[in-house]
Amino acid sequence: MDTVQSDQGKALVTGGAGFIGSHLAELLLEGGWEVFALDDLSTGSEDNVSHLRDRPDFHLVVDSVLSPAVVNELVYKCDVVYHLAAAVGVRLIVEEPGRTLLTNVEGTENVLEYCSRFGKRVLIASSSEVYGDHREERPLDENARRIYGPTTARRWAYADTKAMDEFLALARHEEKGLDCVIARLFNTVGPRQSGQYGMVIPRFVQSALSGQPLEIHGDGAQTRCFCHVSDIVRALKGLMDSPSTNGQIYNVGSTERVTIRELAERVRAATGSGSDLVYVRYEDAFGYGADEIEMFHRAPAIDKIEAAIGWRPSRDLDWILTDVVEHTRSSASAPVGARASASEPTSSGPDPVRAS
Repeated sequence: MDTVQSDQGKALVTGGAGFIGSHLAELLLEGGWEVFALDDLSTGSEDNVSHLRDRPDFHLVVDSVLSPAVVNELVYKCDVVYHLAAAVGVRLIVEEPGRTLLTNVEGTENVLEYCSRFGKRVLIASSSEVYGDHREERPLDENARRIYGPTTARRWAYADTKAMDEFLALARHEEKGLDCVIARLFNTVGPRQSGQYGMVIPRFVQSALSGQPLEIHGDGAQTRCFCHVSDIVRALKGLMDSPSTNGQIYNVGSTERVTIRELAERVRAATGSGSDLVYVRYEDAFGYGADEIEMFHRAPAIDKIEAAIGWRPSRDLDWILTDVVEHTRSSASAPVGARASASEPTSSGPDPVRAS
């Protein structure tokens, strides 16, 4: 594989053709990095990076983090590693728990093994799912207790695998001196995110634009905080660039809380849609009850990351919804051959404002 002389060095992004990974690759390329994106395209897509394929400083490697030989070669030639590859989405996790366990744990073990062996700094993308089922509406700091359900409830497989990823990284840090930082990502949204695996905002927007009912699970009182992907990747790069974050865990997300019922109303307003709101029981949507499938409240405390690198999200939910709606409309109206360019970041939305 040919490489080029880059200003910053070489960065490996596992899951680099995915939703977040493709945006991170763009940010790194803009900063002068040569980027190697490793992705098996199981949930990622070549369309997400098609506008980068002709760049000599971008390389898409279609393979898996489960392949030790591939991970070995790529980690060895790169200077830093962003490990984003994972099985994602509630529906995928419920339907294929074995795949979740294998990809998230064994894949991370491979990445950590070769980062430790070759002395490479690595960022591990974890998840707010590790906090489990908190019923109180209060921000979760990095030391909050984890509250999990029984192992018979499949959705906990993902939370457990991401917690295990953290344990493995911290063990390597303490025992082998691995240079690592862990980012616990809360709900991330923006262009290129698919609703296929249950992500709520793209699912709502697609339904609203097509005049289909917006399906709300349960009574819609559950709350979430949504952060734009451009803010998320800016945080990931900031954490990687700061040596003081070594061996630490940081929440990354928005603090603007919204109920899913209110979110549906705001999507209808943003799209001008007359779609109905339909309330669906968890048992009918997933085959499991709310107590087995839902995490009712998730909001991050972000004081730690703000103190470390000065990061806060810059885009509020209204801006995010406008951006996602514009992207979805442009993608749907673009000719098949031009849809890749429609995946590029939109710039016609409102000016960014600071989220509360």
